[in-house]
Amino acid sequence: MHARPATLSDAPAGTAAARGAPPCAPPAAPLIAHIIYRLDVGGLENGVVNLINRIPAERYRHAIICLAGYSDFRRRIERGDVAIFDLDKPPGNSPIMHFKLWRLLRRLRPAIVHTRNLAALEAAFPAALAGVPVRIHGEHGRDVDDLDGTNAGRQRVRRLFKPFVHRYITVSRDLASYLEQKVDVAPSRIAQIYNGVNTDLFHPPQGAREFPGWPWPDGEEPFVIGTVGRMQEVKDQVTLASAFVSLMRQMPGAERRVRLAMIGEGPLRERAAGILAEGGVARFAWLPGNRNDVPRIMRGFDLFVLPSLAEGVSNTILEAMASGLPVVATAVGGNPELVEEGVTGTLVAPGDPEGMAAALRAYVENAELCRCQGLAALATIERRFGMDAMMNAYLEVYDDMLADAGAARADRRPA
Repeated sequence: MHARPATLSDAPAGTAAARGAPPCAPPAAPLIAHIIYRLDVGGLENGVVNLINRIPAERYRHAIICLAGYSDFRRRIERGDVAIFDLDKPPGNSPIMHFKLWRLLRRLRPAIVHTRNLAALEAAFPAALAGVPVRIHGEHGRDVDDLDGTNAGRQRVRRLFKPFVHRYITVSRDLASYLEQKVDVAPSRIAQIYNGVNTDLFHPPQGAREFPGWPWPDGEEPFVIGTVGRMQEVKDQVTLASAFVSLMRQMPGAERRVRLAMIGEGPLRERAAGILAEGGVARFAWLPGNRNDVPRIMRGFDLFVLPSLAEGVSNTILEAMASGLPVVATAVGGNPELVEEGVTGTLVAPGDPEGMAAALRAYVENAELCRCQGLAALATIERRFGMDAMMNAYLEVYDDMLADAGAARADRRPA
């Protein structure tokens, strides 16, 4: 663990702000320790940052404990009082990491520990040993080696740590059903909260579309098929690349107006680029890697595509809908809970390039379909997926669990 936490100010969040303060100073807000595997670009991590930025400082303080490091993504945290700790976990099981975490939690004394996904679930055990009064675990998506939730080993691990978790939060009904049916978690211990989307950042273009840094010639107004996400196996961008090759071959005149933008970095980027080059369509595609202007880039898309093999609830789908885009997505995980077939987009089978190509062509050939479904997607975001709705739902869980913990402690006091 780093000797000094990385913070966005010089005041670590885990220390008692009242130390050295006048006796009449109000008590510090309760501290939430968010424990994740790594703080880097991703939907789960984006959700943590959005939540921290949104919750009023007088309600809760925050610290982020990373099992395996962090990147410059931490700079998206807007509050200056959030400490970020790195436990530098080695691969595999690590009793030393558990001890480091126990010692850190004893020092920080958080009111709540909130772990996320299987990679951080083991942290619930040292949190219990450290006497953290409220322990919450979030399920945000599937693992690449358990796309359909049938991996018996993963189920056993979740059952093993179940006694150390007070409440579960899932981002989709699909994941809530998994916990109930495969891990035997009582429904009363599960809260299902959809991710929210920042509509101040993600919104339709308010004038002419821009193509910042794109390779299209000036003055060209192409139909842009776009995707955003980490380029790794579970996101399956190679299927989208193959579908684009098929579309360009099948559709007359496509080379004059259809373009592909694949935003993100990872091991699949080179494979996707290879498929596009082999198919002779690389000059019609743009794969710039990670970008820090995704909201602006999305406003240049005509259609958003998510080819994932598994999902919890996709932040990028929500961001695309908030940008006024229709969505083509695979019918996996929480995607059918976001994309209403024939209303806000189209659902396709995972790993099916030809089926995806047919769906893409329907939008390229029908501007009215794009416009109507894009408007419906925007209306859905405004009605169901606002950032304040997400924040208030999390606050309700945090408040209720702290109140229950306080009542339980009061009941245990001797008369």
